[in-house]
Amino acid sequence: MKTLRQAKIGETLKVVKLHGEGAVKRRIMDMGITKGVDVFVRRVAPLGDPIEVNVRGYELSIRKADAEMIEVI
Repeated sequence: MKTLRQAKIGETLKVVKLHGEGAVKRRIMDMGITKGVDVFVRRVAPLGDPIEVNVRGYELSIRKADAEMIEVI
């Protein structure tokens, strides 16, 4: 299992599954990260938090903790 947190800069990945429950999972889905969507990793901050990605044509910054809940291939 590979998570978005483990992704390298420049990779385009497909979301397979969202882990987490309740409000956390809903917040990730509200940002446009749902099963089957492509995510392009633009940048990672020097200490690894946050991760900047392109999703559905817009830029989004995701915390490491949230990126850990997003399973990708």
